[in-house]
Amino acid sequence: MKHIALFAATTVAALSLAGCGQQPGGAAGGTRDQIRAVGSSTVYPFATAIAEMFVQGNPGMKSPIIESTGTGGGMKLFCQGVGAQFPDIADASRRIKKSEFEDCQKNGVKDIIEIQVGVDGLAFAESKSGPGLKLTPKIVYEALAANPYGKGPNKAQSWKDVDPSLPATPISVFGPPSTSGTRDSLAELILTKGCETDPAMKALKEKSEDEFKATCTRVREDGKYVDSGENDNLIVQKLGANPNALGVFGYSFLEENKDTLKDVSINGVEATYETVSTGQYPGARPLYIYVKKAHMQAIPGLQAYLAAFAANWNPDGALTKRGMVAAPEDVRKVSAETVKSLAVLDGSQLK
Repeated sequence: MKHIALFAATTVAALSLAGCGQQPGGAAGGTRDQIRAVGSSTVYPFATAIAEMFVQGNPGMKSPIIESTGTGGGMKLFCQGVGAQFPDIADASRRIKKSEFEDCQKNGVKDIIEIQVGVDGLAFAESKSGPGLKLTPKIVYEALAANPYGKGPNKAQSWKDVDPSLPATPISVFGPPSTSGTRDSLAELILTKGCETDPAMKALKEKSEDEFKATCTRVREDGKYVDSGENDNLIVQKLGANPNALGVFGYSFLEENKDTLKDVSINGVEATYETVSTGQYPGARPLYIYVKKAHMQAIPGLQAYLAAFAANWNPDGALTKRGMVAAPEDVRKVSAETVKSLAVLDGSQLK
């Protein structure tokens, strides 16, 4: 599946962003006549789908520019300031971090609108001809951690080295880079859960949060885990060429490639629409977009673009046909209200 950023040939009069405030260092806001979004490779195909619908529903408007930079990279760009040279939207496969929110505030990005647009699963997959792995967070942690339980460098070479019930297939995992929200989800939802199966890790967490985080989330760098960049389709391709390898990416990419890939269950639960939407699947996670309120009036079509998301994120909506899992009804209701009211995030609950 190819996801291509869309550019329309139509033109609209450029509007000034001077009203959005000055940039760090006193630079002027400049002008821009189309929406710009950056961030998550997982949200990217849904954001581009909404861009298509936005253009169809708003003749004459330029299509939004959607860039796949990874959640962390997108947040960094988003939080640099207010004005035409900075993105309007950050797509994210995890919630904004407290440190990112504080960076935004320091750079004048004061009013941020948080909208959960759906749910995704952190999928584990292998080639149709793969070894048929069945994993748990503990197994994944012991296979991928740089320093399992703080007992020294990871020496495991095969899955059998980690758990005798698994095949003697060499550990080879293609996954997201450190700037990706998918990598953050891997760390939080899987690696940390696996690490915490050792009671000593609870004591370590109480002693030193930083040491606990490093022990539980740092991934080995000896070639067993391969950082495959922000292109999840590249991981899909690599699994085709490496039938014994494991891939880690968003559920939608597994769903789109069921003809060549098969799911690797976690705790005996496969990643399906139902298990992800109900939270039964261990790797379920929310998907967000973050919007600068200061840009809402200055950037043509920004409100209509958000409305297009709200109109298509229901269980029978266009986004679910693209592989997104609809958020629970109560979450969708809150998100729809936020699109209308443009209520801003206060940041007090962020971690």
